Amino acid sequence: MSVSDLSVGCRFADYFAICGLDFDSGLEPDRLCGDNLHVSPLDRSYKGKILAHYPENITSNPFDEHAVCMLCLPAGLQFRTQKHSLEPKFHSFVVTRENASRYYGFSLIFYEEVRNRNICSAMHTLQAMYITELSSGQTPPGHRKASGKESSRSLPRSFKLTPHSGAALTYYDIAKDKLYVAKSIALICQYPYVRVAQLFLENLFRSLPRQPGPGLSPESYVYNLLYEVPVPLPGQALRLYVPPSEPHLDPIPVVIRMPNLPEELPLLDYPLRVMFSTLGVECVVQLFTCVLLEHQVLLRSSDYNKLMLVAECIVSLLLPFTWAHVYVPILPAPLYHFLDAPVPFVMGLHAESGAMNMGPNGPRSIALGSEAALCLVDIDKPDIQLPEELPIFPHRTPFIEELNHVLDKHQIQRPETEPTKLGVPINGTSYKHMGDSMSSSCTLPSGGLRRKHSFHDVLEWEESRPLNASPPASPTRRAPLRMDALQRIVDIVKRSGVNIDDVDADTVMPTTKKKILNDEEQYNEDIRFNVAIRETFLNRFVHIFLMYENFVIMPDQDRESWLSSRESMVNFDKASFLSDQPQRHRPFLSRFLETQMFATLIDNKIMGNWGEYDANLQVFEHRIKTVRTNSLKRIKNAKWQVKDCPPELLLGDISRRLSTEVTPAAIAQNNRAFVEKLLKECKSKTKRMLVEKMGTEESDLGLGCEVSITGVEESTMIASLCDLLERLWSHGLQHKMGKSALWMHLTNYQELEQCSNSTKPIDPNYLTPALAWCVLRKRLDYLSSVGAEVEAHQSTSSGSRSRDSSRGGSRDSSRDRLSNSGTLERKSSQPPNPLRPLPESLTFDMRNVQAMTDIKTEIGYARAWVRLSLEKKLLSKHLRELLADTTLLRSQYKRTAFLRSEEEREQFLYHLLTLNAVDYFCFTNTYPTTKLPYRVLIVPSRKASQTTANCWISISGANGESTPKIPIPRNTNEFVFHHKNLGILSTLRIGHDNSGLSPRWLLDQVYVRNEVTGHTYTFPCNRWLGTGVDDGSTERLLVAARVRAGATPRAALPPAPAATPTTTHLSTSTIQHMIGDCVNAIVKWHYQSKREKDANSLSVLLCGENGLVKCLEQAFLCGFKSVRLFGKNLFIWDYFAKVKDEFKMSLCDEPTSQNNKSCGMAYNCRQDQEHRAIWRCYCHLMDEINSVGRTLGKDGKFQLFICLSLREHWLHRMLVPMSMTRVTIEMYEEQSFLRKRGLLTFLRQILEPLDEFDIVLEHSLTQGI
Repeated sequence: MSVSDLSVGCRFADYFAICGLDFDSGLEPDRLCGDNLHVSPLDRSYKGKILAHYPENITSNPFDEHAVCMLCLPAGLQFRTQKHSLEPKFHSFVVTRENASRYYGFSLIFYEEVRNRNICSAMHTLQAMYITELSSGQTPPGHRKASGKESSRSLPRSFKLTPHSGAALTYYDIAKDKLYVAKSIALICQYPYVRVAQLFLENLFRSLPRQPGPGLSPESYVYNLLYEVPVPLPGQALRLYVPPSEPHLDPIPVVIRMPNLPEELPLLDYPLRVMFSTLGVECVVQLFTCVLLEHQVLLRSSDYNKLMLVAECIVSLLLPFTWAHVYVPILPAPLYHFLDAPVPFVMGLHAESGAMNMGPNGPRSIALGSEAALCLVDIDKPDIQLPEELPIFPHRTPFIEELNHVLDKHQIQRPETEPTKLGVPINGTSYKHMGDSMSSSCTLPSGGLRRKHSFHDVLEWEESRPLNASPPASPTRRAPLRMDALQRIVDIVKRSGVNIDDVDADTVMPTTKKKILNDEEQYNEDIRFNVAIRETFLNRFVHIFLMYENFVIMPDQDRESWLSSRESMVNFDKASFLSDQPQRHRPFLSRFLETQMFATLIDNKIMGNWGEYDANLQVFEHRIKTVRTNSLKRIKNAKWQVKDCPPELLLGDISRRLSTEVTPAAIAQNNRAFVEKLLKECKSKTKRMLVEKMGTEESDLGLGCEVSITGVEESTMIASLCDLLERLWSHGLQHKMGKSALWMHLTNYQELEQCSNSTKPIDPNYLTPALAWCVLRKRLDYLSSVGAEVEAHQSTSSGSRSRDSSRGGSRDSSRDRLSNSGTLERKSSQPPNPLRPLPESLTFDMRNVQAMTDIKTEIGYARAWVRLSLEKKLLSKHLRELLADTTLLRSQYKRTAFLRSEEEREQFLYHLLTLNAVDYFCFTNTYPTTKLPYRVLIVPSRKASQTTANCWISISGANGESTPKIPIPRNTNEFVFHHKNLGILSTLRIGHDNSGLSPRWLLDQVYVRNEVTGHTYTFPCNRWLGTGVDDGSTERLLVAARVRAGATPRAALPPAPAATPTTTHLSTSTIQHMIGDCVNAIVKWHYQSKREKDANSLSVLLCGENGLVKCLEQAFLCGFKSVRLFGKNLFIWDYFAKVKDEFKMSLCDEPTSQNNKSCGMAYNCRQDQEHRAIWRCYCHLMDEINSVGRTLGKDGKFQLFICLSLREHWLHRMLVPMSMTRVTIEMYEEQSFLRKRGLLTFLRQILEPLDEFDIVLEHSLTQGI
């Protein structure tokens, strides 16, 4: 390509610049770097300038003199003497324009001797002024901090004592020292070809100054690079020449290449090997997670090039996403105020920067406004400080194992602070578990190899080395067997008397040593490693967002209208996408979907509709297409024997055999095979779901525990079922209208049902001709059926009126009224259903799903409908109803479609019917932000069924949500309220303000039903609400019991007598058995997985009908002298209150022998201190309950006391001090749990195992304590 043909826009380098000291301006302090008068003149920063740049200007990339000079010399202009290290240093940088585009720079900083006497004299003068201030004792404290040591005030004397100390290096003697100043030569390019730029600048520096002799001049190389070297086209390579390392040598040929998108990845010339070998896999994954969630990321290093390398590498791993926020990999001193920006950023800060504050362990703290969302990475240590509450990256542990496998394959060294294999216990802690918590640091004890080890260390070496031959997905199982065999060999050799201490393991089991590579080979190996690592990261995104297109909301407007309203539009159905993801991945994904980089990807996807394609998105979708194509292929390992072919077949007509014509029989056969394959897949999926769910339920009984441990998460399996249904409904479709074929079929069915009513007109714009014919036919059928019913009704009613005319017409009207409200005869004969059952129609569930505002796409609506139908155990019934409309089915599907194959369709529906055998909560647990209606039915007792007080309820659920106090409407016991999805209901609080003439209210039970899912919960009460009756409670906590599907809730029958302390008498053995069962259930609950804990709330195990609180109440009632001759009967809380009074009196007294005698025991001082501590805890807890539980009755306060003492692990410790009080002797019989030693020991020991667990209570149970 000639010079004239080379356009400006495709040059390899835009500018060549020289930055340094302008002798005409002299020494000019860099005020933007802050006040640095407290340091030596050699340590100060001075203002540098662009001395020259070529060419003068380029229209497409104007030269920014200020930015280039600031980044070429990021620490400002520095001076040195011959006592310092004067080695040149290379670093790269990036400049971001106002339109968010970037260009790259490459700078080589070297030191040039200052021969200008004016500059030397000025430096000497500044040195003298600094020494004068130092000797007079006016040194600011910053100098002592910077030196890091105690130094004497006499600066020249300290120089003589320590000539190589830091203080001596900062002293400049004009008579003895040579003065050097920093200078930079730089290239400004559009593409980051780092290796070529570094090689060019370093060799160009070596050729300066130009010596007479053969070879090209440095100016020739600069001119060639600026004006004669283009950027290669995509998919092509270009060879160019850079200066040699020695002037007498030939130019060095270098090849650069431009990737061919989308088959290849975008350009990355920075070696990922350096980042992984410096930080380690753990640190990289943690840093990667922080960048994905758009936290503030601050990198710290003493090497500017490492700052740029780590920043560019970690941002390149975001593919297909791009970092859209502040990006300053090298933060120059004048831009330190950027650290106060309240926006996400990726910045790099030099380790010796003035922005670093000295912490207790060195320069650790950063002068930032907020560090809660900051990720601080110290590259030199390495170390990482993570933000608070950082979620775990999906499949983090397998991902780290996969990265380790790639590093092992390419023989990349790990940092010494990172172990070489996950899961190996380090210092007694499993590193795998530490990694999953996302709170571990990269500075862990070394688990790597030593340089030399004896044969004794072979076992430890084998355990710590990575398994190179084993892929991450299939862990090697032969390693333990090999280790056992090797251990036996070592034992045999030891017993035979052979000394193996001096045997080198490398001679027995030689290792493959890495070949030493030259620069060219190392560069090629780095490029291969870059591709492998980037494909690994990209593959994670591909599998996470494999079906993301289904949830993109495409606009129905033109480009300009969409761009004007883009900020206010919702472009991605996040709720539906998250519903398909495993529960453990949702914390990360829900936050990632809110980031700017994800929103940009979706915007680029939409912009592709108008021909504007993003390069990263094209790469991403190309990988998705590849994964989908490869997933359809089957790998068969069977060995086939080649059979002899008859000669007549070999000699037959080739054209006949290669004919592309396919007979109808072949088409039918292929379609039959495909239909059978779909049916087989449906059978396997439903069977797997059933086995998995039943295995989880069996694990509750101690059976089949391995199924739930190794099984796939429920949400993933249901998402797979939804995908299968979409494929079934897409097979044989006449015309696809929308992303979801299932939802299209459902909406057409709904439209037909609505149009069958003659009052609604047919919309010709909505219906296809085939569907319009279906609507017309349904309407005709409907009208004919209605006419027949009217005629039959008229003929029947005329005869009945003639027969009953003598009895009067009032009887019929009264019968009609009774039939509408429920007949009196039916009330007396059988108990009515308190809640009218919900419709089980397909369209009813569709309307509920369409009312969900969180869902925005057809795919999302279809999946929500499937989840709702599956949870209601109506999926098979609904689909059968949908497919029963043969007219609609024929109008939409071909004859060869799966849905029109009657036999396979029936089998498919029966397979779905088997899922009704288990309970799913896939809708309730998947959409936590959806607002749902709840129907409440309050069933009071016939006695005192009315109250004049203002009543309210508050409901809590497994989703952690709790409703505020909802007022109960007057004169009605049934009402509906709307609230965000509460999940599986657990507790209900009901109470009133005790106002009016007759506030007392006897409540039987309360029913609450989710009007969408149909789940009904009953909250038994059977107690009074009001002061002066029962235990005086105006508020009660009720625990939910779910009414199973098909069961009729019990009616408002006369309640049993209110529970009092004397109504139930159980034997001590029965009570012991009940308490043991409750404790076992609580212990087992804590060992269950999270998804099982949601369905079995701890509140039910504690406060339910047969919960631990009820059982302990029976234990305290055993032998309790509650009945009094005069006055009201006593409650257990009365005993607790008297115990508190006695404890308080004991705490007021000194621990004397008289006090000990009052407690009935003589014990030593240590036991006295323990008991006094328990007394204080007991009294404090009682005071807290009395202060917040003013509306609670005595039984409610007792329940609160038991729950809080269990949470604080105090209950079993309080039993012995309580039993030693006088009150216990007065209020309990000899055979009670508190007075009989054996029963008291049982009660204390059975509750002691609960200390091992962290009991977390709902807010409804704790009253905010």
